Amino acid sequence: MRLPRRRPLLVAVPLCALAVLAARPADGEGDGPHAPGHGPEAGISAQVARLYEEAAAATRKYEEGRRQADRQRTEVRRLEQLLDRERREAEALRDDLGRIARSQYRSGGGLPLTAHMILADDPEKVMRGQRALWKASLTLDTAIERNARAEARLALNEAKADKAWKALEKRNKELTELRSGIERKLETARWQLQGQADVSVAAGSCRGAARLEQSETAFTKSWVTPVETYVLSASYGSGGALWASRHTGQDFAVPIGTPVRSVGAGKVVKVSCGGAFGIEVVVEHAGGYYTQYAHLAAVAVDQGERVSPGQWIGQSGTSGNSTGPHLHFEVRVTPEMGSAVDPVQWLAQRGLPL
Repeated sequence: MRLPRRRPLLVAVPLCALAVLAARPADGEGDGPHAPGHGPEAGISAQVARLYEEAAAATRKYEEGRRQADRQRTEVRRLEQLLDRERREAEALRDDLGRIARSQYRSGGGLPLTAHMILADDPEKVMRGQRALWKASLTLDTAIERNARAEARLALNEAKADKAWKALEKRNKELTELRSGIERKLETARWQLQGQADVSVAAGSCRGAARLEQSETAFTKSWVTPVETYVLSASYGSGGALWASRHTGQDFAVPIGTPVRSVGAGKVVKVSCGGAFGIEVVVEHAGGYYTQYAHLAAVAVDQGERVSPGQWIGQSGTSGNSTGPHLHFEVRVTPEMGSAVDPVQWLAQRGLPL
């Protein structure tokens, strides 16, 4: 059995947040065109979009606060190293002064300078010694003064850094709590969306297309993966109790509400709700291939609509015969099941190794 391969979930919560959109039921049933959603669900959509923006902003502020804290901590350590060096230099100077003082005492340094000059055989030598001692004392005094200024400066900087660090920690804690609160609201919204999907599947009637406010994207390639970030789960051809024979697609484990993208340019030939696949979309591409996106929580396109590579066509969910949130992705040579080919190889041939 092939182990699941992973891709990093970089922006799972904010991305899912943007995608938790829903729409009112359409008047028609089956696989026909759907009217864009509006009504009470539009308010939920606006709330989710706002929560997404708040979560993204909180995340950016949180990360910037962490970076500022790291820079501040680095500066404090630099100052501490500087102080340690200056303290060692001052201690060395004090040792030198002690040696000079002891030497002077043993040679009669306790006598007044005049007595030294009278008793000495070489008064000039005494004067040179005194000048040397004076210079040494002056050097030490200067070093001690410089060290005192450095200690005062460091103490001030440490106090500032400590205050800044505590402020950053407080802000980061507040941002973490804010982000957690947003995520809890998003989780609730996602399951509300799934609840609406389950109602549609049970009724066999799709809701109207929930038009997602997708940001401008400039895909330079003709083909993209059906979801941006994911964990691969059940693979094509694998066996299991959920399938009559073998698994006919590739599953992408993603949270409910994750935007699902058309892998390439094409035309939506089927939007259906009900049955084992739950809510599904089928897109026809050039070359006689069709891609299916199943177990959705909502659709964002209408049957007959033209789509471009990377365009959001729905939100992932766990509708139909599904044991957990994921996207079931198939590649077929006809619009209907039973004509599937290996989607992993098909994507790899188009420059998209999973």
